[in-house]
Formats: sequence, structure tokens, C-alpha cells
Amino acid sequence: MDPIEVTGLTKEYGDVRANDDVSFSVERGEVFGFLGPNGAGKSTTIRLLLGLIAPTAGTARVLGADVHDEAALIEAKGRIGYLPAELGFPPNVTGESVLEYHASIKGDDRLDELLEIFTPPIERPIREYSTGNKRMLGLIQAFMHDPELVIMDEPTAGLDPLKQEGFNGFVRDERDRGMTIFLSSHVLSEVRRVCDRVGIIRAGQLVELEEIETLLDQGGKRIRVTTTEEATKALSALDGVVDIQPFPDGIQFIYTGGYNALLRELARHDIQEIEIGEPPLEDIFIHYYGRREPSSETGGDPDV
Repeated sequence: MDPIEVTGLTKEYGDVRANDDVSFSVERGEVFGFLGPNGAGKSTTIRLLLGLIAPTAGTARVLGADVHDEAALIEAKGRIGYLPAELGFPPNVTGESVLEYHASIKGDDRLDELLEIFTPPIERPIREYSTGNKRMLGLIQAFMHDPELVIMDEPTAGLDPLKQEGFNGFVRDERDRGMTIFLSSHVLSEVRRVCDRVGIIRAGQLVELEEIETLLDQGGKRIRVTTTEEATKALSALDGVVDIQPFPDGIQFIYTGGYNALLRELARHDIQEIEIGEPPLEDIFIHYYGRREPSSETGGDPDV
């Protein structure tokens, strides 16, 4: 049985459908990225998986526990680590007190190790913490009991670049140890660095489920050509050309068609300079959201 199995999961808030017949599974020992802009349905899915809200229809199993079975899910939660997007730590207690509280509930087998990787000032009260320090404290409490499965919502929000890179390395190491990790994010570069597979959610619906390398391959290539105005017009009309961005001496675009057709068209024109590279995930995202700047969708999480 996979650590997470989701079948037809649906959640409605009145006329708003935050999750719409979502189905996927997460395999043991993989890092699964749940990708989408704020408001797409990511946090609703996580709350459903953890039993924090009840589905309108469909179901999910987490470490074998059906989300409709409260007793089974409570038992399973002892083997789950959870990092929410919003960290509600009491402001007047110290980080050390927070960790002691979590240790009393679920254990702290890895606490000393994690304090060396993530370094919040645990002797200070939470009210003095930066956003990054709160996030690091949250990461420690999520992993300190060495869970089988960790679910994280926007895990690197507020971390500085050095700590983000440290987090990425830590996640890869945990995967190699056999831990299963589910993380939601709208930071596409983060997903690329750590995830094995990606699910893309839009307005509550799962629109793509692929291995990260397959997703990159499907995204085509980013082409930047310095050329004539005539060539720019011809290339713009070529099948497989998307996300066209003209500039004064040429054109940039994402190309998803056959390369022979592209080379034949290029050979017909005077090309001064050409760059061909892999598109960033931000550009691949356009295929699923239809615009360069993702934003909240009608029908997405009302509470994100």
C-alpha cells in the first residue's frame, strides 16, 4: 500500500469547489511535489489528508488509515510529520518549550541532529523570531520523531537562500533513507531541486501528474533568436511555438514541436545568434495556467 492514496477527493464550501475529484498516489520513499499557485487547492488537500476537515466526496488513505476513520487516522498521525504553511506557535514561549511539548507527544529521537542543521535560537521567545527562524523551528518539530511520512505546506517560505539549499540537501538525504515526503509549493525552482514526481493542481483539479524529468521534457526548449523581422514573423507562426516574447532584434519563445521543422525554418532565414536551452519550470507552468504570472483561481482554496 502506498503511503498516500487519494481517490475522487472533493471538498465544497458552499458554491465553491476547492477540491474537484482529485486522485493520485504517493509512493514509498519518494518526494512528491504538489504544485500550484496560491488558491489552487493545495492546502485544502493537505487538510483533507490529515483529517482536519472532512471531504464532501471521495476518500484518501494515509499510511493505511482512511481519512473517514478517526481512530485509525489518530494512530497513523504518530508516524507523520506535519509542517503547516501558517505556524501558530505561542509568541510568549521559547522555542525550547515548543520542542519539549512536541517531544512529550511524539518523541524526539532526532532532535539534537536537527538542531545542528536548522538553527533557530531556541532559548529565545517566539515573539523575537524572524519568519525564517519560525520556519526552521517548524521543520525541526516535523522531523524530530523520525516519522515515516512528512507532509509540508510551503516548507521554505521565509528561509534565506543558504538555509533553502540546506533544506534541499536534507530532503534529498531523507528520501535516500527511505522517508516519504509530500510537499506543496508554488516555488517551481524548489520543486525541481528536490522532487521525484509532481502533481499540478489548478482551480481544485489535478491537471498533470508526471515525473519531474518527464515534465521538463514535455516543456520543450527555450529558444532565443537574433534575426530579421521577417524571420520573427515566420517563427511566431510555426506549430509548437508558445509564449512568444519579441525583442528589438529578434524573438524568444518556448518550442514544443519537432526539431526538424524548427531547423528547416531557421535555415530559411538570416540568423545572427541563437540560444537553445531548457526552460525554467516557470515557463512550463504556462502550459497549465495559460499566463506568465500565476495567481489565485476562482474555485481555489478560500483559506489560503
